Amino acid sequence: MKLSLGPLQYFWPRERTLAFYREAADWPVDIIYLGETVCSKRRELRTRDWLALAEELAGSGKEIVLSSLALIEAESELGALRRLVENGRFLLEANDLSAVQLCRERGLPFVAGPTVNVYNHRALALLIEDGLRRWVPGVEQGRTLLQEMREALAADGQAMPELEMLAWGRLPLAFSARCFTARALDIPKDDCGFRCIDYPDGLPLATREGEPFMTINGIQVQGMEIVDMAPERDELAACGVDILRLYPQAQEMADIVAHFRRMLDSPVPPPRLGARNGYWHGRPGKASLADPAP
Repeated sequence: MKLSLGPLQYFWPRERTLAFYREAADWPVDIIYLGETVCSKRRELRTRDWLALAEELAGSGKEIVLSSLALIEAESELGALRRLVENGRFLLEANDLSAVQLCRERGLPFVAGPTVNVYNHRALALLIEDGLRRWVPGVEQGRTLLQEMREALAADGQAMPELEMLAWGRLPLAFSARCFTARALDIPKDDCGFRCIDYPDGLPLATREGEPFMTINGIQVQGMEIVDMAPERDELAACGVDILRLYPQAQEMADIVAHFRRMLDSPVPPPRLGARNGYWHGRPGKASLADPAP
């Protein structure tokens, strides 16, 4: 298996972002994803900056992939997407069908990100025809569905593409045209002041009873728990998973990467550091570390 550093989901200051990725160049990951996937208003780094950073990190010998927005709402966002697609060097992670379409028209291979909805083998086969090289299933897609899709593809004489699964980080659950962070702070979306930059790991949301519930990150809703799939390493391998995705977090990311690298080199999977992903086991997604093993 390989390790990937998924795209940064949060909004960090420019210098902090650049410093993070320059450190990541020395981490034992095989693939680094770069780009804004959540909100087009986050412009500490613009498209040209992400492209320049990709060129810089490519010198580390790692595979660099450019990630696109999950929700395209304006012509200006399509223009930025075209620049990513036409970069001429780096693979694109397509996070919506407009990105898939642009790659298909140009005959370019792409990664299908977790927000491209694929729930059966026929849809996956169509994307493979369009140029899909690697698939990152949505967080709610567990081992049973992946096994069924692999078997159905094989029955049609089609191999499963390279498979990448989220192994560390908060589950990205939903996107909306509404900014949840702005709403929580009682400010208008169009005059938000980019307040999500104050929450480097998202804004925690609790129920009225005070129970931790979700994390809000601009227009994105995430799970509260940080999911850890390291103990499921052997199950992931049995399902044909090729790459484990680690989502960036504000603190101790180098230690998390090192933990997963040791996990890959160990004969026995490590104890769980984060929460169990209930979706993987066909249970409710909010299945915490305290829950009994399925």
